[in-house]
Amino acid sequence: MNPKITLTDKPDAAAAKALSQFLGQFNDDRSGWAFDYRPLAILITDTETNDVLGGLWGGTMYGFLHIDLLFVPEAMRGSGTGRTLMSQAEDEAIRRECRGVWLDTFSFQARGFYEKLGYTVFGEIEDHPPGHSRFFLRKIF
Repeated sequence: MNPKITLTDKPDAAAAKALSQFLGQFNDDRSGWAFDYRPLAILITDTETNDVLGGLWGGTMYGFLHIDLLFVPEAMRGSGTGRTLMSQAEDEAIRRECRGVWLDTFSFQARGFYEKLGYTVFGEIEDHPPGHSRFFLRKIF
């Protein structure tokens, strides 16, 4: 076999779907778990325009919730909104029979916020981005 290898910054959605299916099948075969990814989103929207102002985005898979994105608008910070979003996501993860949740955050973001919610650091990439660190946190239910 003489395959073609292509580097691109504009990948085709069909290629991502194919790679996901290949990896999902590999993981199913090796792990004994069925690939069970389900997206999860909790959105903060403007009541008049329905524009998205912030929220939480992630998904559950293999018994864990992964939080990809969490953003609370500056004017809402300190009001308990972030805690509410996290609590709702964790509750939904438990309903989906997850054992825990994991996420990552930069040193200039919200590590302390997550630690106050019971998350613990299990990994760090130093100097990423330069001058900062990226932390990986988890919470087991």
